[in-house]
Amino acid sequence: MSTMFNELGRLLKLTTFGESHGMAIGGVIDGFPAGLTVDFEKIQHELNRRKPGQSQIVTQRKEDDNVEFLSGIFEGKTTGQSIGFLIKNTNQRSNDYEHNTQIFRPSHADFSYFHKYGIRDPRGGGRSSARETANWVVGGALAKQLISGVKIQAFVSSVGEILLTENIYDLDLTETETNAVRCPDRKIAEKMIEKIMEIKKQGDTIGGTVTCLIQNVPVGLGEPIFDKLSARLAHAMMSINAAKGFEIGSGFEGTKMKGSEHNDIFTENGKTLTNYSGGVQGGISNGMDIVFKVAFKPVATIMKDQQTIDENGNLAHIQGRGRHDPCVVPRAVPIIEALAAWTLADFWLLNKTRKL
Repeated sequence: MSTMFNELGRLLKLTTFGESHGMAIGGVIDGFPAGLTVDFEKIQHELNRRKPGQSQIVTQRKEDDNVEFLSGIFEGKTTGQSIGFLIKNTNQRSNDYEHNTQIFRPSHADFSYFHKYGIRDPRGGGRSSARETANWVVGGALAKQLISGVKIQAFVSSVGEILLTENIYDLDLTETETNAVRCPDRKIAEKMIEKIMEIKKQGDTIGGTVTCLIQNVPVGLGEPIFDKLSARLAHAMMSINAAKGFEIGSGFEGTKMKGSEHNDIFTENGKTLTNYSGGVQGGISNGMDIVFKVAFKPVATIMKDQQTIDENGNLAHIQGRGRHDPCVVPRAVPIIEALAAWTLADFWLLNKTRKL
């Protein structure tokens, strides 16, 4: 039986490896076309957007996250062969986790990993750590270059009860990277940052949402029945650590509307007057902008005393230590863009096999 549970994609495949406190993380990319001139600076830029230690509202772990390509690229161009890459871990502090080697952190992966495998790596969550997402960003950065005509922009749209209520097309998304929380409205961003810092001082964490806008998407991406574009986007986004919800287009708000209100009426050029479908109809892109939102729970590790159990099921207490994000959404922005790019690039390649 094939068990490709560390693999993402159909034709374009990313297989990853590594743990948070191991020697390195990395991956192998298969199915990437030959002849693409790789912009290595753009790849590093995407990694820098994701890496820890970039502001006071994220974990203070210091990792340069420099990626080393081992194969599949020659003289700056992809060769069509497997692209191997490596990112070394350089700032582990595994002793921060010595207190929880025999007990489980509430709402963390420790309990389920232990009961599934009979063993777990307590150092930063091991394989379940968000450190793994750096691999996805490398793959996504390459995918962005493959489908360079498609524009993918994600941004933080809420932190706790603080919401960005403006219409997405009234926002200046060039402002997203001008503040630590990655919200394109500066006034709302300041309130979000203040809230995160307040929660951090309390030794607690808070959740939020990230919205993604994808423009210039060609018509026809997506495969009925079980590989709908919306389903594959949801699969990718719900693979992100702490992700708890996904909605596309009108999402849950659409349940409050009548069909006569919700239907996207066509115009002569094949566009629609509204976009409640979120750019996907019948599981296939319709040429309109793809708009979706991902919800993230508060980070599980908090600096407060909590009741838990040990490996024998006995009651115990635990208090988090070490360096952790008080809110995951600012660093989730480049991860969401990367996974969206990977999903679209995979379908773009698949679409090339669908017509003579």
